[in-house]
Amino acid sequence: MLKYNFKTFLIILGIGFACFLIFAYVAQKQLIDVYNQQNSIIIKDRAGEIIFIKPNKKGYWAEYLDEVPSEFKKLLIEKEDRYFYYHFGVNPWAAFQAGLGYFNFGRKRASSTITQQIVKILLEKESDRNLKNKIIEAFYSLSLEIFQSKETILKMYANSIYFGNQVQGLSEASQLYFNLSPDMLTQGQILQLLASISSPTQNNPAKIKNKEIALFLTQRLNTDSQSIIFQDVFVIKENMQKYSHSSDSYFELQDLINNHSQIQQATIDKQLTEKIREIVKRNIQDLKPKNANSGAVVIIKLPESELLALIGSPAPKSFESGNQINMLTKPRPIGSTIKPFIYLKAFEKGLRPYTLVDDREYKYITAIGFPLYPKNFDYKYRGEVNLHYALSNSLNVPAVKVLEYIELENFYNFLEKELEIKPVQDLNNYQLGIALGSLEMSLLDLAKYFTIFPNNGILKELKIFQNNNSLSLPKKITEPEYIQLINIILNDRKTGIEQFGLKSDFNLFQKNYALKTGTSRDFHDSWVIGYTPDFLVGVWVGNADNTPMESITGQVGAGRIWAETMELLLNSEYNKKTPFEFNLLEEFYNGIDIEYGLPNDDYEKSQNILKEQDFDLILSPHHGDTFLLENNTKIILKAKERVKWILDGKFLDQGQTAIFIPQEIGLYKIKAESANSSRQTITIIVNE
Repeated sequence: MLKYNFKTFLIILGIGFACFLIFAYVAQKQLIDVYNQQNSIIIKDRAGEIIFIKPNKKGYWAEYLDEVPSEFKKLLIEKEDRYFYYHFGVNPWAAFQAGLGYFNFGRKRASSTITQQIVKILLEKESDRNLKNKIIEAFYSLSLEIFQSKETILKMYANSIYFGNQVQGLSEASQLYFNLSPDMLTQGQILQLLASISSPTQNNPAKIKNKEIALFLTQRLNTDSQSIIFQDVFVIKENMQKYSHSSDSYFELQDLINNHSQIQQATIDKQLTEKIREIVKRNIQDLKPKNANSGAVVIIKLPESELLALIGSPAPKSFESGNQINMLTKPRPIGSTIKPFIYLKAFEKGLRPYTLVDDREYKYITAIGFPLYPKNFDYKYRGEVNLHYALSNSLNVPAVKVLEYIELENFYNFLEKELEIKPVQDLNNYQLGIALGSLEMSLLDLAKYFTIFPNNGILKELKIFQNNNSLSLPKKITEPEYIQLINIILNDRKTGIEQFGLKSDFNLFQKNYALKTGTSRDFHDSWVIGYTPDFLVGVWVGNADNTPMESITGQVGAGRIWAETMELLLNSEYNKKTPFEFNLLEEFYNGIDIEYGLPNDDYEKSQNILKEQDFDLILSPHHGDTFLLENNTKIILKAKERVKWILDGKFLDQGQTAIFIPQEIGLYKIKAESANSSRQTITIIVNE
């Protein structure tokens, strides 16, 4: 019988011990979860440099250390719990002495071990001293000691100590008070931190009393007080004024933070970002007399599509001129930066850089019935030019003719279904105005879509955090040969001399780059998007309140910032000097210059596609034009070539130009007939 009772006792004891272990495991896991949650959300740049520390739920800044410096560890244990390595979470002798003091049989003294102190902190029971809480603390302490090592417990405590002024843990306290990393602290500075543990609000290193307590600790801990140097309180306060828990880089990142991850490694290069912000700030200061107050820059590392730098404001902490608005994400009319996308679709449809187009005045009737007369940026027409020249010099009229050729509906589908652009308004509202730069887009989005040109037609989602894997797969937008046709034009700095001049900020010392400028209507926005196969730089200049600048074009406004940024990158580790690939192109000699197309092109056919589709024989006036009848009204008639002019069925004149002098109001039919039997008839209106 005794044998069975003993066996039953062992079973019960075993079950009880197992239950204890289960409860202990759950208890320590609860503490570990609370501990992990109290670490601040920290954003670091690609080199591990801190960009931002977000306060935890207690409102404290905390950056957990992976290892506690040995000198701090030694002095901490000596001060707080000299038998730390010998007890199992509770010091029996200290607890016995504390109990005697509680019943007035001796001096009251603290009995909490380091393990018990971390339990109090994590359970937020620091001020509760009753017997019930002491028992709970003991259980949690024992649980920690069973499942965690002494070094882990010590690290948890060093990372959880409150040191006053909203800083938690050794790492943040070292930075705030002494502007040093924990492993660089002197013995005196460590003692000053230890002196604040019992009363961090009153006795932290920024308080006069701290030094007195630290000096007392030198005696208590048997350290050499003669050799210890304490930091002066005025120097500490100066350090505190300089210390910031966020850099300016956080301004652009704050909407992208994932609050579910404690430490987030960004792809951003903090030092590069700071240098470029200075470039933006200096140039915007120079442009302020021309009413340009805002600027933004994005840099994308290729081919990974990693964001290297984000600048949405020249001075995020300034309250003037819209500086607290992140202009990286605000949609604005993108000007001529849309043109490479238009020409890309045209090249897919058979046009080539050597295709000829007539740069002259055309009349279009818009969807709402108003006439549209596309103009070039300088209000001049150049006659017959090829598409290489037209894109290099950003001519508007040829871009409209090319968009007309590929058809609006096809281009709308390209934007919305292939690039997956989400337009600000219905694309039907833009019509041919898309070619004139009326489409709105943010700099961040525009830069993303431009990456298809240096990335051989592949579109990737922009990557901002290295530990976040996007579910979006790279998307093939077009074939690489059409991309090469665009790149060889945008890489050509000679053909664009008419627009940019022989000497320009865009003439860099390295040749493997391409760029496109843009200026929106009435100089509201100045754009430059440029790239090498290694990185892309996008720049916008304007005003956050959308007021116009004073005649600032893409070259004058964003151009200088872009050029300085490119110079910086070309001299950086990010420049791999990767050349553009043009291996899929074919050279065609037109008798004067070499032009580029694709192998097996029908040169003559591709060259004249647009000319053959341009049936306008009469250049002016346009069909439906209205004129005012006055005493000296003269209507100039112009044709593409020498024609016979017929007015209301009667011969008027012969030649490339003629003059019609109306005598009365009414509708007039004007017919032009060429020698090769081409003819065109238009109707004009003469009113009083």
